[in-house]
Amino acid sequence: MTSLRHGIMLPRDLAPDLILAFAREVERLGFDEVWVVEDLGFRGGIAQAAAVLAATDRLTVGIGILPAAVRSVAFEAMEVATLAQMFPGRLDVGIGHGMPGWMRSLGVWPERPLAFLAHHVETLRALLRGDHVAVRTEDPDDLVALDPVSVPVVAPEILLGVRGPKSLRVSGRVADGTVLAEPATPEYVRAAIEKIAADGPHRIVAYNVAAVADDETEALRLVRPAVEWIGEPDWAPHLAPLDIAEDFAALRSECADRAEFVERIPDAWLSRLTLAGTPDQVRAKVDALAAAGVTSSVMIPAGPDPIAASQSLARALPAR
Repeated sequence: MTSLRHGIMLPRDLAPDLILAFAREVERLGFDEVWVVEDLGFRGGIAQAAAVLAATDRLTVGIGILPAAVRSVAFEAMEVATLAQMFPGRLDVGIGHGMPGWMRSLGVWPERPLAFLAHHVETLRALLRGDHVAVRTEDPDDLVALDPVSVPVVAPEILLGVRGPKSLRVSGRVADGTVLAEPATPEYVRAAIEKIAADGPHRIVAYNVAAVADDETEALRLVRPAVEWIGEPDWAPHLAPLDIAEDFAALRSECADRAEFVERIPDAWLSRLTLAGTPDQVRAKVDALAAAGVTSSVMIPAGPDPIAASQSLARALPAR
């Protein structure tokens, strides 16, 4: 059985002069992984990964996620292969559809998103193996390959950051694992794994907003502002397996805006949808995720100071 890995997310809006300090600190604190995000208008995932890998010694760096349609898969393979050669065994690459609204604003949303994503991932994996492959499906005789000198000895694992049932099934078929966005409750994890239906080993990376404090009430106060979007349409699959799903939807419909919704969310719901609590409480929640099938539990630090938050979150890590 694969042991659970403990990760943390590098906040997308962290001040630039704190990025490397954050990475070095979470490595010192004992985290196994740091995940960088690529959201439209913020920072590039590959550039962040390169900087964090160079600034640390042992951390695995996950990119979560690269939208498939915004890059040529051949040039993406070149970037990924470069990092994999320079930092062997320390890179995980998450690929996904990207947020549909963002992708449409860029004019790159594909006509057949599922087929496009599957072909992109299969092509990327083949290129990283050193194969000659047809990048363009309309011209299968036009082959592309990495030069042998650029093929990594240790190819990084490719995971899909997806949530829809059909996309999860694609992940089970073509990827090494799946990245589940927050909130990833044990119920949601089990439902997703059932849809993934992988034939062999398949990693499950689970993101969750997190805060650790001596008092649970304080931890819940810290995570409350970070869940304002939960329950909106794109995140419906996360709530569907829960017995509070209907009540949650009703509460959101009653509220005039996100601010009112955040104020009215019961603490009991917050506790179920986040990794918030005392160190013992958070450890128990992470253990429940592992029992549901999670292989990497990634904490999203809540609070005004991400470095201080990471230090508090480290109190919930198992003794090493």
